[in-house]
Order: sequence, then structure tokens, then C-alpha cells
Amino acid sequence: MREIRVDLGRITHNYLALKDINSPAKVMAVVKANAYGHGMHEVAAALDSAGVDVLGVADLEEAFALRLAGIKAPLMCWILQPDEDFYQASAQNIELGISSLEVLINVLKTPDPKIHIKVETGLGRNGFLRSSWSEVFSQLEGKEIGLFSHLSNTSMEDDQRQQEVFEEALNLAKASGVKVITAHLAATAGALSYPEMRYDMVRCGIGLYGLNPFEDKGFAEFGLQPAMKAVAKVANVKRVEAGQGVSYGYKFITSKPTTLALIPFGYYEGMPRVSVGAKVAINGVQYPVVGRVAMDQFLVDVGDAKIKIGDEAVVFGDKALGEPSADELGLSAGTINYEIVTRIGGRAKRVFS
Repeated sequence: MREIRVDLGRITHNYLALKDINSPAKVMAVVKANAYGHGMHEVAAALDSAGVDVLGVADLEEAFALRLAGIKAPLMCWILQPDEDFYQASAQNIELGISSLEVLINVLKTPDPKIHIKVETGLGRNGFLRSSWSEVFSQLEGKEIGLFSHLSNTSMEDDQRQQEVFEEALNLAKASGVKVITAHLAATAGALSYPEMRYDMVRCGIGLYGLNPFEDKGFAEFGLQPAMKAVAKVANVKRVEAGQGVSYGYKFITSKPTTLALIPFGYYEGMPRVSVGAKVAINGVQYPVVGRVAMDQFLVDVGDAKIKIGDEAVVFGDKALGEPSADELGLSAGTINYEIVTRIGGRAKRVFS
């Protein structure tokens, strides 16, 4: 009745395209948050088979789960607590992104840790402040590390200022006797926008799944293909007269006789309740979602079209195929494609191809 269809071939295609675009820099494929809703284990396995440079996850729980599943590729995570099992992380060859002295001190107690130091360059989130850099690098003298930060994507000027701060950190690390073997600053948006910010590696998340990282421009030129399609079968069809109130609160009332199709895909599955102006595709034609989205279902005004129970409705998919996109669904709800795909699920079954 409901499916989340994930095309692993498209994800592999996107990864190889990103490799080509960013060469000679390595490309970290970010599979955190269940691979942005696409299925962490399945995506990681496909990319592992394709020879991925590095896989990225948020925390050690995700990293350990991938190792337990047999993933052999290099693996990095970067949200850590001081009391975590860093001995096990070292034993499983998991690289650690470190942003606090408490974590650094405990990690340095383990044998042969693989460390990436995150420096705060302007995003205001995780990362060592400039005032602590000297102390951090003094503890790493003579060691090989990674050094990284994260762009805010606020404007070109802000991103360039962040790069200048990142360069300061690189220079101070070198002057402190630290060997930075992997510098990385850019995620998908930065990697596609600024060749000079690719350094030794870029971290690609949303682009890996063929989704646009930009809120203000397209990115078709890069040849990346959306890998997720959310579908459901029409569960009911009924003809109604003008003046029919539709769903809770009658936020939509029919202005003429029309046909309503019920789609069993509600906000439990990730269809935003606040969506206004969303469309779905049925038999290759897009129709408007009307009335409030409910927990289990929503309604579509299909006019006089001959829609029947069992027809497939595409909630979002590939715009190039005439389907609504995750970007468009996000826009209808005042959010972004990242949130649409990471929150999708509920009773919908993931199917991989």
C-alpha cells in the first residue's frame, strides 16, 4: 500500500559523479541519520562495494552498527561524549571528529587513535574556539591528524571568511609540529560552489542522494539523480458535489462537482501536516492535495480524471519524470528536502533496487 523506493544504483552513480567533480580530493559519503532516510546499512553496503573513500556518520552508535553489519570502508563520526568506548572505536578503526578537550584527553589514552580536530570557523556549532587552538595542538605535537570545519552557507563572503579562519588553524597546526594529513571544510554545497575549498576531502550528504543542497538555485548541471521515491496506492475514490468540506476543519471546500482520491500516506509516514499547495502524481498527472493532512491519509482533488482504487500516487520522486520533488514538498511545508527525506517512513516499507 505504501513504499519508499530507494535506487541504490542512483546513489552509487551520484557518488562516482561527485568523485569526478571533486577530484583529486577524496569524497566522504555521509550516511548518518539512516542515510538521510534512505537506509544506512543498504546504502553503506552499496558504497562499500563501490570502493567508497570514507563513510561519515554522526556518532559512535551509528559507526558501531555499520561495523557490526560488516562494513569495512574507512569510517568517521563527529558527535562524541567524553565517556564513550574509544578503545572499541580504535579497535574497529573508526576515525573520531573531536570538538572538546574532555573528549580529546580520553581519546589520547587509547592505542593508535585516528583523530580529526574540528575548529570553529564561524558556524557557531561544534568545534574548538580559536582561543583553545594552541592548547589543543600542543597535545598533538608530532602526531598525524585530520583537521576540519563546516561552512554556514550564508553567503560567499561569509564562506570565504570561514576559509580564512580555517587557513589560520592549518598554519598554526603546522607551526605546532602537528602533521595535518587530511584537511576538509566543504560539504555538498561548498564542494560544488568553491573548488578552492575542497582541500584533501569533501563531505557529501544531500548531494549523494541526488537532492539539491541550495535553497536559491538549481543544480541540474551536476548530473545527480534523486534516489528516493515515496508512493502509495489510492485507497478510495468518491464523487462529491460543490460545497463539500474536505478533512478536519474544512480548510478546503469544493467549488464544483469533483472527484476526491484518498491516499493512505499521512503525517505518520512523513507527509507534512502543514503542507499547503503540495501535489502528487497519479498516472503521470499531478493533482493538488486538498484539506488537512491526517495521521494516516490525505485527499487529492483529481477533478474529472478516471482515477481508480489501486492506482499509484507518487508523493515525491523525480521531477525529470514529471513527479513532484522532495524540494517541492518541502517548500509546500516551509521546510527543506533534508527534512522531508530524513523524516519519511512510518508504515511505508523501504524497497531497494
